[in-house]
Amino acid sequence: MKFIHTSDWHVGKTLKGRNRLDEHKAVLAEIVALTRAHDVDAIVISGDIYDSSAATADAQRLVVNTLMTMASDGVEVIAIAGNHDHGGTFEAYRPLMGRAGIQLFGQARARDKGGVYTFAARSDDSPVNVAAIPFLSQRYAIRAAQLIAPGDNVPARNVGSYDQWVRNIVTHLGEGYDPAGVNILTAHLTCTGGTFGGGERVAQSIFEYHVPAAIFPIETHYVALGHLHRRQELPAAAPVHYSGAPLPVDFGEEDNTPVVVLVETEPGKPAKVTDLPITAGRRLRTLEGSVEELRAQVDAAGDDWLRVRVKQSTYAGLRDDILEVLPNALEIHIHPDFTATSSGKVSSAQVASKTPAELFADFCAHVGSDDKRVKALFDTLHDELTSTR
Repeated sequence: MKFIHTSDWHVGKTLKGRNRLDEHKAVLAEIVALTRAHDVDAIVISGDIYDSSAATADAQRLVVNTLMTMASDGVEVIAIAGNHDHGGTFEAYRPLMGRAGIQLFGQARARDKGGVYTFAARSDDSPVNVAAIPFLSQRYAIRAAQLIAPGDNVPARNVGSYDQWVRNIVTHLGEGYDPAGVNILTAHLTCTGGTFGGGERVAQSIFEYHVPAAIFPIETHYVALGHLHRRQELPAAAPVHYSGAPLPVDFGEEDNTPVVVLVETEPGKPAKVTDLPITAGRRLRTLEGSVEELRAQVDAAGDDWLRVRVKQSTYAGLRDDILEVLPNALEIHIHPDFTATSSGKVSSAQVASKTPAELFADFCAHVGSDDKRVKALFDTLHDELTSTR
């Protein structure tokens, strides 16, 4: 059987105030096209479908239409909630979406209460079992483990670590595997040793939120993870993969390669994994140089969203000059090499001994500005404010 693994769509994400819904629309249309081109049995979406737990109506409309299009093509759609999603809303819509052939998981469940979704692959009738673990906060991981596998979580063990609670859930769900079928596990979490993509919520990715990849049982044909935005495979007994984000959400992700993962597998055989590039959506790029050097990079920048680091001292109108030639610049900063490096404190006596013009000149030097027009404007305003007329 064949399925596509994807995650971290972050539909509704804005970048420095710029709405990216049209980009997401193009990306999701490309993913739909790939499910059709490769005639897959299923698509597994490993969390963070939305960027916000209070997703806008436009974002929800785009996601729902996309999922319903896939389901209407006969594709099994399995999606779990990530830390950006609202798990309760996923659960509220679970019965309705289930009628449409879309399996939503907003909370962890026991294997006999929907925690493992089973279907027959349309391509070869292979029995397929998908164990689902949506994002678990530290507090909810304990609660979920107690509800799902109470025998393994007596009160005396309530001091267990986050990875132990998740391990208990993984073990419990793995007991629902079929040795004669294809067994898949999807989760939204951080695996120890995984590489961050650059746009993740760090507070929900570090500290106690790590789990080792070794917790996933060898009987799992494929572990489909979400949360880290960089495409990567982690060493483990089972194939453990992050698909990465199909659209970079922050400039820290500009070097990531957006893909979805095509997985081909069958009972008793290892999974074959192929990355399918995602070409829709605008890329993120950082440019550096003086204003003149930046002008020379216009053609290379194309339609990308830009972060600009200016390698010269600032002056009045610099930002406007850059935006005139690079209208897609969302961030404009003076490179640290061209800002004042002095970190010494100035005493009150030193301040009192200087004129306002001298103090302003010191400030301009500190921020790396040597624009005479700014100093002249300060002098004019100072004269107006101090004039006795």
